[in-house]
Amino acid sequence: MNTAWVSLDWHGRALRIEHQWLNAHLTDAPLLVFLHEGLGSVAMWRDYPQKLCDALGVRGLVYSRPGYGQSTPRDANERWTPDFMHRQAHDVLPALLKALDVTQAPWLFGHSDGGSIALLFAARYPTAGVIVVAPHIMVEEISVSSIASAKEAYENTDLRQRLARYHADVDSAFGGWNQIWLAPEFRDWSIEKDMVTITCPVLAIQGVNDEYGTLAQIRDIQRHVPHTQLLELDNCGHSPHRDQPQALTQACVRFFQTQVSPTAQP
Repeated sequence: MNTAWVSLDWHGRALRIEHQWLNAHLTDAPLLVFLHEGLGSVAMWRDYPQKLCDALGVRGLVYSRPGYGQSTPRDANERWTPDFMHRQAHDVLPALLKALDVTQAPWLFGHSDGGSIALLFAARYPTAGVIVVAPHIMVEEISVSSIASAKEAYENTDLRQRLARYHADVDSAFGGWNQIWLAPEFRDWSIEKDMVTITCPVLAIQGVNDEYGTLAQIRDIQRHVPHTQLLELDNCGHSPHRDQPQALTQACVRFFQTQVSPTAQP
């Protein structure tokens, strides 16, 4: 896969966004956009986006949000605010799709923070469908506790070195995510009210052993968006695409095939 860059003007700041196209030759196929986790990037997905796109027969777009991967890093003195995921969903992603000349309503596949961003985007913009994996719609104590433990590991173990393989500025990636999630003002963050306007198909998936959230996260999505389909995976933590990739892919294929007519399949 060839990595490319596109420039965005975001609130007067020039951003350079790393991205990759998957199965670009399938020009008439649906487009699936991948939204990574709070410490993720294009590289950190590894080969799962390609495998899922192949299984679904779709095109894919994978990108690193500002502050992550090879995209423009966060300024050293920049602290994210509690609406940071809203800004990614309402400002950055629409601007990226416009810059890349994407005019069709995309499918979205979001993991963790990326799942939250996917839901926020779908609540406001035309979206063909959403698959969210271990998303956050509210702050739970288990999330805060695990993120605090990640901070200790980043400072005292080889976690920083391991993450540095996936980010040009690893302190930018870790600091932006960790600081806001541990900030007292973030404890009341919720997107429950935002989700009620979602009309597109939704599949919400979570591991039973998720160390960053309880099953209340996806069950509450269904409570606010009743047409949501749920899947709870046994023997699975916060990253089903690593812990249970086959089960995750099978669920996505079943869901996708029920939403896309056979004539629309490539």
